Amino acid sequence: MTTVEVLSARDVPLGGLRAMTVRRSLPQKARTLIGAWCFADHYGPDDVAASGGMDVPPHPHTGLQTVSWLFSGEIEHRDSLGVHELVRPGEVNLMTGGRGICHSEVSTPSTTVLHGVQLWVALPGEHRDAPRDFQHHAPEPVALDGATVRVFLGSLAGSTSPVATFTPLLGAELVLEPGASLTLDVDPSFEHGVLVDGASAEVDGAPVERGAIAYVAPGATTLTVRNPLEQTQRLVLIGGPPFGEEIVMWWNFVGPDHDTVVRFREEWEAYSERFGAVEGYVGQVDRIPAPALPNARLRPRGNPPVEPQLLQETP
Repeated sequence: MTTVEVLSARDVPLGGLRAMTVRRSLPQKARTLIGAWCFADHYGPDDVAASGGMDVPPHPHTGLQTVSWLFSGEIEHRDSLGVHELVRPGEVNLMTGGRGICHSEVSTPSTTVLHGVQLWVALPGEHRDAPRDFQHHAPEPVALDGATVRVFLGSLAGSTSPVATFTPLLGAELVLEPGASLTLDVDPSFEHGVLVDGASAEVDGAPVERGAIAYVAPGATTLTVRNPLEQTQRLVLIGGPPFGEEIVMWWNFVGPDHDTVVRFREEWEAYSERFGAVEGYVGQVDRIPAPALPNARLRPRGNPPVEPQLLQETP
């Protein structure tokens, strides 16, 4: 039987003066990456009238791509590339912040319930300084028996996303009807993660609670998910080949080592052209200042050695 490792989520505040709470399942001590996916925040459903919604002032990124995917609500995105775009349910926004970028994220006045995921992808060393870029795509839904699949990155269930990435990746939303079970053919060279949005789900027979990620190592050719609930269940499937590089992650920066990340922080505080500026954001502060560095050198983080699944299929 396929071995499933469950990565539980922890609650963390997101944003500046008016922070909303998100459930963060990646990175953590047990695992830094799933493929090149290095960060996963799951939030909502939040009543915006009670929580205040999302208001994240301009902040920087390096060495990564951000992937925004909403289940409900609407977020206004502005960045230093000059992009002004709305994030809507069923539409992926992918921003490349290789050499450096900054952006803001604010839920729109029309949003009553905010619900979705924010994901990051680490860039490999040869593309770590990639120029700023932004891509938007609305994938067509694929109807399967008891389920609907939307593939926003990579290929699955006969659907392929046109969104370009720097390493092979898979990103898809799976919506399962009550009691439905779905078996998908997957790439055995990929490791996979299934993030659970509802109260609980089963991944290759293993129970997984809300906000957690079920991790499956490379080797399996199929992946089976089941919705045990009496209501529709949503899952987010991510995957990719093991990344193979150690990275330093601190605050919003991904870099190769401590000294590089220290330089990024200094340049952000100095309003460097590396990050540019966001036009049009209106908030209580004009940007988020970088936090203080820890009193120790930042250490590169990788993953435990990959142990491929011995069986190619789950019985």
